[in-house]
Amino acid sequence: MKKQYIKGEWCDAVSGATWDLQSPATEAILDKVPYGDKRDCVLAIDAATEAFQTWKKTTPYFRAEFLKKTADTIRAHVEEFAKDTSLETGKPLLESRGEWLISANLFEWYAEEGKRSYGRVIPSSRGDKRSMVIYQPIGVVGVITAWNFPAYNPARAVAAALAAGCSVVMRGSEFTPWSSFNMAQALHAAGIPKGVFNLINTEPVSTGLEMLENPKLKKISFTGSTRVGKLLMDGASKTSTKLSLELGGNAPVIIDKEVDVETIAHQALVAKLRNCGQVCVSPQRFYVHESIFKQFVDIVKEDIARLETGINGEGKDFLGPLINKTQQNHSLALLEKAKEQGAIVHIGGERTEKGFFVHPALIEAQQSHSFIQTEVFGPLMIVISFDTKEQVLEWANDTEFGLASYVFTNHIKTANFYAENLEFGMVGINEWAAHGTELPFVGIKSSGIGHESGSEGLKEYLELKLISYGGMS
Repeated sequence: MKKQYIKGEWCDAVSGATWDLQSPATEAILDKVPYGDKRDCVLAIDAATEAFQTWKKTTPYFRAEFLKKTADTIRAHVEEFAKDTSLETGKPLLESRGEWLISANLFEWYAEEGKRSYGRVIPSSRGDKRSMVIYQPIGVVGVITAWNFPAYNPARAVAAALAAGCSVVMRGSEFTPWSSFNMAQALHAAGIPKGVFNLINTEPVSTGLEMLENPKLKKISFTGSTRVGKLLMDGASKTSTKLSLELGGNAPVIIDKEVDVETIAHQALVAKLRNCGQVCVSPQRFYVHESIFKQFVDIVKEDIARLETGINGEGKDFLGPLINKTQQNHSLALLEKAKEQGAIVHIGGERTEKGFFVHPALIEAQQSHSFIQTEVFGPLMIVISFDTKEQVLEWANDTEFGLASYVFTNHIKTANFYAENLEFGMVGINEWAAHGTELPFVGIKSSGIGHESGSEGLKEYLELKLISYGGMS
């Protein structure tokens, strides 16, 4: 059912307006879907507010059954859901399938983690005083998510919020509505009570303002750009709406001189081009020791020359397109800026006449080039040569972002030096995926507020309450 989902019912937009869902690979119109405004958001918030009064009183064991059934439904329909995601995003089926399976894992994991929202009894300094801390659901939560991972991004927030006892109003991206609708289908099939989960596909500005200004909605979980995240922070300062923000990144990769260059070079390109580089934790600035720099560049250049871009289907997985014309233009403009600043483009950067494809580019840059400070979010691989670990640490930290960072080295002391001194919420040592379902997803500096995933992700949707009794002697 490709419609909004409010109070347990599938519905069109109040206004009757629709959105043309465009294929990023062919530019053809795939579907016309409901596209509402703040009125749809109000209806969803009202439904969630009513449902919360009952949902918050249920036990985590009761809530877990719905989350487990949602996970099972996703797994049963993973091929169907993955195909829809690939069509609307252009990403390979292999990636879409993996994304939906991880989403299922998140629902199952939070089904169990919700049972562990423990409080504690605190020994008092007074003999007649008894004190304890408990955790209670925060209330109605608005979940606003991005198009780059239209199943994984919302699953992190929705599963944790529902497990905590909150009700949810989700606004997925208008560029990937099929994935949002499929998540609603899974929750509906699981029998989620009416109004506990609601899905809207609406105009972003009026929806965001309504979520900020509506006193019934207590928190917003947002995944998206740092620019929009700062706008939400400005608005929340006036309404005291709580926020979780997962924003942009500019991840450095530090590659030490004694690694297996060939293996790391092959892996680096694969990591860079996941989802065509449209990943907030995507490795962006590859700092390669000067003694192995040329070898690294030559290997990556050869790998790029063999790459094929194209439409993903049931057969071979190609490197897909960017999500829309805006992202395509962003990558091409950044490439031109790199050339203007004197960077060397070793290979790539071509666009196609049809679809939003950009062939991966390998760019040799200098730390002084200002374009490296911009979040790429596309298939541009930036390589920079370095000499000492003190020098590269300073360069790696020279960014407003603080999401992911990566280090490849064979020496434990060197690894520890970087791990303790890199100013990023996540540091991957000799791996490209520092995060995981059971691990906290952490952004510092301009990369976010709060946490997703892990036990820390559950706490984002719980209020701490102190209960203290006097006169107990």
